[in-house]
Amino acid sequence: MPPVKRLFDVIVVLTAMFFLWPVFVLLIVLVKMNLGSPIFFSQVRPGLKGKPFRMYKFRTMLNTRDAQGQLLPDHMRLPPFGRLLRATSLDELPELWNILRGEMSLVGPRPLLMDYLPLYTPEQRRRHEMLPGVTGWAQVNGRNAISWEEKFKLDVWYVDHWSFVLDLKILLMTVQKVFKREGISAAGEATMPRFMGSQSSDPRS
Repeated sequence: MPPVKRLFDVIVVLTAMFFLWPVFVLLIVLVKMNLGSPIFFSQVRPGLKGKPFRMYKFRTMLNTRDAQGQLLPDHMRLPPFGRLLRATSLDELPELWNILRGEMSLVGPRPLLMDYLPLYTPEQRRRHEMLPGVTGWAQVNGRNAISWEEKFKLDVWYVDHWSFVLDLKILLMTVQKVFKREGISAAGEATMPRFMGSQSSDPRS
């Protein structure tokens, strides 16, 4: 990871945490009131070179189950308050801790599921050549409204064209996207459908 990128991450995150701690406290209270416990959602995700790390977010979904004890589909467990957290990206704030730990960056390909690792083509797998980010080139160019293949192409483009200026551009575009609330969900989904592998490519090639 370029030293200037890491230095920028640490300075921005420490500054943000100094000013945003009242927001953190408020969100903890609101999540507890609206969704109950636990306050935080955590999940192991692939980081740099696919190395696993535990990512933290504010919880946005209920644990509602059917008669057989199985969790209901995501869209049925996502209440209005959870949708608001996602639409404003406030659920991502705990990822600042992951940035301080050096597991994530402000900007980079989004960390997806560990299950996806064997499904990537060699080209798609290159998205793990940089630290995952809270936001990224794919997020400001469609987010969940574009296909997985388009996302991965944008991720790899970012890896190949990274610059400090590009990161600044993506952060500014992210602010605009948050206010416009664009690309939050794919059609008919709470976020995105699961990635099942690229139809046009052989992951073993």
